[in-house]
Amino acid sequence: MADPDMRSPLTAVIHAGQEPDPLTGGVSVPIYQSATFAFRDADHGAALFAGREKGYIYTRLGNPTIRALEDAMARLEGGCGALATATGMAAVTTVYMTILEKGAHVISTDAVYSASRTVLENEFARFGVEADFIDTSRTAAVEKAVRPTTKLLFLETPANPTMAVSDIRACAAIARRHGLVLAVDNTFATPLLQEPLALGADIVVHSLTKFINGHSDVVGGILAARDETLFARLRKVLQLMGGTMDPHQAWLILRGLKTLGLRLEKAQENAMKLAAWLEKHPKVAWVNYPGLASHPQHALAKAQMKGFGAMLCFGLKGGYEAGKAFINAVRLCTLAVSLGGIESLIQHPASMTHAQVPRAEKEKSGITDDLIRLSVGCEGYEDLQADLERALDSVA
Repeated sequence: MADPDMRSPLTAVIHAGQEPDPLTGGVSVPIYQSATFAFRDADHGAALFAGREKGYIYTRLGNPTIRALEDAMARLEGGCGALATATGMAAVTTVYMTILEKGAHVISTDAVYSASRTVLENEFARFGVEADFIDTSRTAAVEKAVRPTTKLLFLETPANPTMAVSDIRACAAIARRHGLVLAVDNTFATPLLQEPLALGADIVVHSLTKFINGHSDVVGGILAARDETLFARLRKVLQLMGGTMDPHQAWLILRGLKTLGLRLEKAQENAMKLAAWLEKHPKVAWVNYPGLASHPQHALAKAQMKGFGAMLCFGLKGGYEAGKAFINAVRLCTLAVSLGGIESLIQHPASMTHAQVPRAEKEKSGITDDLIRLSVGCEGYEDLQADLERALDSVA
């Protein structure tokens, strides 16, 4: 999907899939807020349904505004196509529904987004699907976990919320040897910082709610695939299950996508400075940020990623109570779940986003009671540091 006029992904986020409207010349992609589309005649309608002609039938099956977003994300991820979904979880469950079957086995990152885990444990298990949640940053553990019934390897890297980094290229080799589909949740990194399909993954998924949209005002998801046959399977399942996107969602996300490069550059710069500062603070016990030399997979992140992102986690020496006092004392950072917004968001995963994961499993995955997750935004660095410093001063 190379384009000689868009060699840089910074150009692609602004222009890919977003041609001026052919009817009016409008620079902004129009919102085609229509459920259905008229046919020229009966033969035209039949040709569209049969796939002999390209066009639009019904928004669940396709829509010009949504298609613009899909084209942009396919271009950015290097896939043969992309499918926009109503939420990030609609993208994840579309992958599950497409690849898994009764008696199938899936291997997943243990510190994966909690809903991605819970839906396997509580819902897909009802249909005979089995899942192992392991530390996928240990490639040997991935190989060891493969069974004859394994169909899917689902990585989240960097992982939510521990920031563990898995070796996509090595896991892709394992998947090829055993005939598995490799899917990677690329939400934390975005296609500007990590390209899973180029590293051998079969599918890449995103919660578009996060960095891609970047303004905490709309939810959405997307998946892209390397192979046309697999992409057609995913599209069929998504359309039949109905987890598709609304055109107004797509338009808002397209608007957010255009500033991804600028937002990510500033947020990542802030994150690197904050991580280095927090690591030296006397009240901070530990910091996990892939850009720090102390991160267990720092060398891998440096090789696999084009930047270290804007997410970090850390713990205070006073444990849970100190962390609770700290997050209650912040004023500039917003105490809220989600991430990737232009504003900084802070939360306590063990009691919030990952509360449904059993305590023993949380601890096994590194989601400890003292872990605080910080999604670093685009505020002035000095103001962010001052806010965290005031909050740390309030901790006994």
